[in-house]
Amino acid sequence: MKFFILSGAILGLLGVALGAFGAHALRATLTASGRLDTFETAVKYQFYHALALVLVGLLMHVFGSNPATVKWLGWAGNSFLGGTLIFSGSLYVLCATGITWLGAITPIGGVLMIAGWALLAWAFL
Repeated sequence: MKFFILSGAILGLLGVALGAFGAHALRATLTASGRLDTFETAVKYQFYHALALVLVGLLMHVFGSNPATVKWLGWAGNSFLGGTLIFSGSLYVLCATGITWLGAITPIGGVLMIAGWALLAWAFL
């Protein structure tokens, strides 16, 4: 529970910091390379899933007496965290370095994010 809330808080903090950094210090570079939209997508999805992680942690607390629900929430949280690190992380590295093959691993993060939402729903079926 605390792990997911802490992870969400850290991802949220970094999302705001990276978003501001991209909007101000990196805007010209990202625009020139045609990667501004890519960077903004990375920040946006990081932020959505930071909030999802906080939600998972809170739901684990509320439903702590139901081991099955907590188990599925844990899987959802792990999927959100792994998906965010792979999806947004690969996009950040792509924007910073121009290494285009990283685009091949980005969808793995997206699939993990989708799985996280499915697992969150499954926890309450």
